[in-house]
Amino acid sequence: MQAGDRDSGVRLAELAAAFSLAMDLGLGQPLEHMLRSWLIAARLADRLDVGPRARSCLYYVMMLAWVGCVADTAEVAAWFGDDIAYRHDSYRVDLAGLPMMSFALRHVGAGSPAPHRLRVAGSLVLAGRQAVERGLMSHCLTTARMAERLGLDGDVCAPLQQVFTRWDARGVPGGVGGNEIALPVRLFHLADIIEVYNRTSGADAAIEVARARRGRQFDPALVDLFCPAAQEVLADIDAVPELGMLIDSDPGLQGQLTERELDSALEAVADFTDLRSPPRAGHSRAVAELAVAAAGLCGLPDSEIVTVRRAALVHDIGLHGIPATILSKPGPLTGTEWERIRLFPYYTQRMLARPPALARIGSVASMVSERLDGSGYHRGLSGAAIPAAGRILAAADAYHAMTEPRPHRPALPPRQAADELGKQVRAGRLAADAADAVLAATGQRRAKRRPGPAGLTPREIEVLTLIARGASTRQAARSLGITVKTAETHIERIYTKTGASTRSTATLFAMRHGLLDSLSPADS
Repeated sequence: MQAGDRDSGVRLAELAAAFSLAMDLGLGQPLEHMLRSWLIAARLADRLDVGPRARSCLYYVMMLAWVGCVADTAEVAAWFGDDIAYRHDSYRVDLAGLPMMSFALRHVGAGSPAPHRLRVAGSLVLAGRQAVERGLMSHCLTTARMAERLGLDGDVCAPLQQVFTRWDARGVPGGVGGNEIALPVRLFHLADIIEVYNRTSGADAAIEVARARRGRQFDPALVDLFCPAAQEVLADIDAVPELGMLIDSDPGLQGQLTERELDSALEAVADFTDLRSPPRAGHSRAVAELAVAAAGLCGLPDSEIVTVRRAALVHDIGLHGIPATILSKPGPLTGTEWERIRLFPYYTQRMLARPPALARIGSVASMVSERLDGSGYHRGLSGAAIPAAGRILAAADAYHAMTEPRPHRPALPPRQAADELGKQVRAGRLAADAADAVLAATGQRRAKRRPGPAGLTPREIEVLTLIARGASTRQAARSLGITVKTAETHIERIYTKTGASTRSTATLFAMRHGLLDSLSPADS
């Protein structure tokens, strides 16, 4: 079996759920909004006695329905200012006809001076429905494309192009309504709104909004199914069970991703994340490519290089929780805006906190803005608390970001970006070996593969990591697929090279050089 065909330890359903958390933030909703919405929809689907296949399709439609928000973020921000606040408030309005136009005009140009708001409002009135339809169709096509890239078939991709339809056929695409709308989408329409009203105002409010939009936004039959059973359908819905248990309970959600499939899926997540801010298009892939080359030059083991690449692909996923008005601001950020920016690595880690295979990736990804002197964010880690993988990711991201245009500055030439990176090293913010490797990978230093600290080979680093985390010689050998005698030889060489005489002193050496990541689960 080739390496790419091995089980990655991640189910597609788990990755989709992780990405749905990003969408929750982009909608201005608390984490697990879509997971709770899915539970509501699934409980209604059970009352309709749908089959296992339909139930699994419902899950993916629910998890991915809002992915397309990234496609029209720039347009929404241009019309309405804070895109997250706009989407948050939209849950309180039945978006059709005069109520929709009234809602749009109340929010148009939010946060801007009155003259600007009047100009934008005039443009919106002139553009009218056509401008809205273009944005919504872009959303739907983008969502379906994401589903395709995750390997999902037409039973999921086709319904995702109906996200903005309505039962009364007044949605997008126009004229599509009633039973022409796929059942998973009709369930999504109802459950998505019900979850918000139930969470914020209680079951009675959820029933009231369902009845108010019956036959307009919502399928009347589904409303009639929900209202008498609301107490049962909504019971304990605010206490979402552990994600793994939820997925374990559904036979249709057991599909495991191979290592190759996981890489492809994370590339899709990276590409769709970068869509949120046009100047960042291609940023995540470029940082991943640079970080991989630098990690190889630093002598990291192959397994760590894989982790570095995957972490680099998703390091910006937390930006889904930051309004586009902040990401695209041409001038200095206010203190409040900076505080929001400082949260994005935290969001990244929270989204990827489960299962363990994603948690390891997430813990490294969330270190992208940490600095050796403790001046970074979101944790303010310093020194040995930042592992080698995190140091390399930070240097790769810092360099590549400087070579890309941003709303507040033009792209720096490679030489100037290299000089700026050197300044951060001299200031004690970035690791010298990581920065040197990044610059070598860009062709600005002589490319030379470095051994690890004290001349450790990649295999010796793997052995050191295992024994430092408590593995016996036999356990280390079994974990790495080598003989016990070979493991013993590696340990002897580790002790000689590092000057260690005990497991404790070897562990201290590993910690001091960032070879251990205390934020990820220990290797088994």
